[in-house]
Amino acid sequence: MKKILTIVGPTAIGKTELSVSIAKNINGQIIGLDSRQIYKKMPIGTAQPNKDEMMSIKHHLVGIKDPNETVSAGKYSDMVLSKVNDVIDDGFTPIIVGGAGLYYRAITRGIFDKSSSDNLIRSNLEKQYDENPEYLYDKLKKIDPVYSKIVHINNKKRLVRALEIYQISGTTPTEHFDNQKMNQSKKLDLFTVFLVLKRDAHRKIIKSRALKMLEKGWIKEVENLISLKNKKNSSFPALNSIGYKQISNYLEGQIDKNELLDIIVNKTWQYARKQNQWFKKESINLTVDTTNLNLKELGLHISDIYKSSSID
Repeated sequence: MKKILTIVGPTAIGKTELSVSIAKNINGQIIGLDSRQIYKKMPIGTAQPNKDEMMSIKHHLVGIKDPNETVSAGKYSDMVLSKVNDVIDDGFTPIIVGGAGLYYRAITRGIFDKSSSDNLIRSNLEKQYDENPEYLYDKLKKIDPVYSKIVHINNKKRLVRALEIYQISGTTPTEHFDNQKMNQSKKLDLFTVFLVLKRDAHRKIIKSRALKMLEKGWIKEVENLISLKNKKNSSFPALNSIGYKQISNYLEGQIDKNELLDIIVNKTWQYARKQNQWFKKESINLTVDTTNLNLKELGLHISDIYKSSSID
């Protein structure tokens, strides 16, 4: 079987437009790899594919989860793997598209789906360590004598992480890492195209896109989410996303509309830089600088490379 074509890169670089162009040329269907596009009721601020794009090419894992749900990297990895198999079984070519670095790592290296973090648990453990490291170390020796032999009492980060894993998952660190190794079988074999863009051009696109999102009704979208959150009386992790948090602050009168745009643009640019830094550390097959390139023409070129190659 050919490697799975995967398009990754920072936000606002044109991944959706490019992937739709490719999909039309290789009988493809698109599988999202985006930590926010997966949510319902957030099409504007998460830059979900528009109606024309969704109608021309089938998209998976877009707008399927309620905004009060939390999706771990392990769970997302399982969903991607399942969709890849479904798409192939239906006679189409899967194309994974997105910018979620942690999810990308999960599908390429495998991840134990209980390996999440809990900031409150970690903070409490760090305080306990600062007060009495011997107490935490003795605790680790009791729950996992094997793992305690490879963790030095002075290694605060490793000791705290070991106990955090135990409190979150109910499994010892030794069991946890054994499960991680078992889960390596779930990883996918990808042919990854990493999109990059010159700094000034990228910032300009980010600002232009943010303006269009606000014009399309992004503020109203946030108002509706806040109203839904209040009705459900539950936490909405999705509202902590870039833009949504800032619009919430604007609605509360903490910032004005001019500040709102500038903050969203700066936050988005900072996030894009982090995405670039993440993917530069991953195993990438092809890096493409899209500055001044026509994405539809680039789509044809990448399609030809993929179809004519022996990526087996």
